[in-house]
Amino acid sequence: MPRKKAVRKSTKRKVSPKKKRSTSKRKTTRKKGSPTPKNAALYARVKAAAKRKFDVYPSAYANAWLVREYKKRGGKY
Repeated sequence: MPRKKAVRKSTKRKVSPKKKRSTSKRKTTRKKGSPTPKNAALYARVKAAAKRKFDVYPSAYANAWLVREYKKRGGKY
């Protein structure tokens, strides 16, 4: 004769009442993109120098050098 499965009693949890949303508009936070250089000509010159200086240009070291050199020469983001 097969055994009967034990039935658990459901335990009800107290649920806190939902908070009402305000009708005023909420500020939406947008994810910002990567910073763009303000001085495009200077950035292009520094980028060309980075390509000449490093064997592998798109690398972390080359990009870090590019940013430091661009800021050193007066560039802003």
